[in-house]
Amino acid sequence: MSDDNRGERRLLGAVVLAVLVSQVLLYPGVPGLVVALGAPGGIDAGMWFLVAEFGAFVSFAVVWGAASDVLGRRVPLIVAGALGGAASYVALAAVPGLGLGFRAALAVRVVGGALTIGAFSLAVTSLMDLGGGNGRNMGTAGTAIGLGAAVGSVVGGALADLDPFYPVYAGAAVLAGAGLLAATVDDRAVGVGLADRGDDGGAGFRDVLSRARTTPGLLVPLAFGFVDRLTAGFFALAGVYYFQDPATFGLSAGGAGATLALFFVPFALLQSPFGSLSDRVGRFLPVVVGSIAYGVVTVGVGVAPIYPLAAGLMVLVGVCGALMAPATMALVTDLVEPEARGAAMGLFNVFGSLGFLAGFLVGGSATEALGYTPAFLAVGGVELAIALALFPAVREIAPGEGLLGLRGGAERSTSK
Repeated sequence: MSDDNRGERRLLGAVVLAVLVSQVLLYPGVPGLVVALGAPGGIDAGMWFLVAEFGAFVSFAVVWGAASDVLGRRVPLIVAGALGGAASYVALAAVPGLGLGFRAALAVRVVGGALTIGAFSLAVTSLMDLGGGNGRNMGTAGTAIGLGAAVGSVVGGALADLDPFYPVYAGAAVLAGAGLLAATVDDRAVGVGLADRGDDGGAGFRDVLSRARTTPGLLVPLAFGFVDRLTAGFFALAGVYYFQDPATFGLSAGGAGATLALFFVPFALLQSPFGSLSDRVGRFLPVVVGSIAYGVVTVGVGVAPIYPLAAGLMVLVGVCGALMAPATMALVTDLVEPEARGAAMGLFNVFGSLGFLAGFLVGGSATEALGYTPAFLAVGGVELAIALALFPAVREIAPGEGLLGLRGGAERSTSK
């Protein structure tokens, strides 16, 4: 691996980290923030506050990715997305002062989500463009995601205890910093943009989308991405209310943020080694075994009778997530051609954002109707079901992988 690759990997990882910090800063304080924005208290308003942003993620992730493939450039779009997202945070903080209501806040969240997903998805795609092993590159992305979420949850919880809008101001500053940092990255989009080849812009856009959508086996990592993010979305909403509810553990916003960090810290620190491990042993074991363990431990958090046990299980959730996440993203890179990576990662983020949406909706609706324990059982059960159902499919798209052998998908990851 060249020194240049290491430098670009670190810069792009820092951009991903900053975007995640800005996003997660708001999560621990959502119960108080939505009230400050004019909504009634309760988990329902918090659910729609998060759903608004992720609905935009779903709608625009592929648009950003395919546009970058057509243009043959990613960095200018990353910068535009990050700076636009920062502006949306400033606008969100201004909503109460302008006399606007909660619906206006939700509209701002939609616009902000449409912009921020460009910065996030294309920064991850730029990591895919680098050499040195897809598992290692996606491990860097996963480490940045986990560390960003860990820092955001702890700092955001502490800020929210001081003022519900402090995390919003901090998020704006961090996103602006991400945009400025991204501007220093060398643009290494693989291949020549379709627009540069003289193709019609619209046809090129359709072409890259078609290439990504018709890739054999791509639906497998997309399905895993969906259910993994469903669980993460559930924790981001229902988990925050669960740990703060006086009927369960009665933590403060800062305490809930620190508890989320118990998941995010091991999730971050183990991403890179587990990603490199998947380059050596293949994708099958990390994806399937990691998902099964992840589902079991998630259920455990919801049935834990005392906080120390729930906190310990949150650490295990992070370990299991770190095992499967980089291998799942690397599987996308293994399967698609370089010219369609932006669209493919956009599709992956669409499925992931749909998973977050489902997690928010399950977390809000199921918890409101049935209580916390049945909701945790449902989410953990979905993770287990998808792992068992797609067991043969993962085997098929990673042919010849032994239990500990470097074969199949792992070989492809080092050849592109």
